[in-house]
Order: sequence, then structure tokens, then C-alpha cells
Amino acid sequence: MNADGISEFLGVARAGTFTGAARVLDVSVPHVSRQVQRLEARLGVTLFQRTTRSVRLTEAGERLQMSCEKLAH
Repeated sequence: MNADGISEFLGVARAGTFTGAARVLDVSVPHVSRQVQRLEARLGVTLFQRTTRSVRLTEAGERLQMSCEKLAH
């Protein structure tokens, strides 16, 4: 699997916001958003439920986060 977007995805999952992920990763918010959108398109799933006030992992997002965390350990 192409790893592009994984660090941004994990950043958002951990921080709970695209802004928080961008701050931690030292990149722009649009960069994080684009990378996550590209990852979602490649995987064919929605990883986050987005509203104007919140970001939550979908079931697919939770599974991906768990898989990535297992690989990191």
C-alpha cells in the first residue's frame, strides 16, 4: 500500500482536528486535508465524519488507525 497520507491521517486521528495535525506535522491545513482526501480516494472509503465543528473517525478509519498503530509497535 502507498503510504502517502498515512502520517496526515494518523495526525488527524490523534489530534482530533486537521488544524492540530497540521501544527504537529508542521505543514499547512490544506496539505493535511488534501493528503487525507487522496488517501480516502485510493482506499475507496471515508475515514472521517466531518462537520463544521468536529471530526470523528468512521468505522473504516478506526480499523485503519488500529492497523497503523500495530505496525508502529
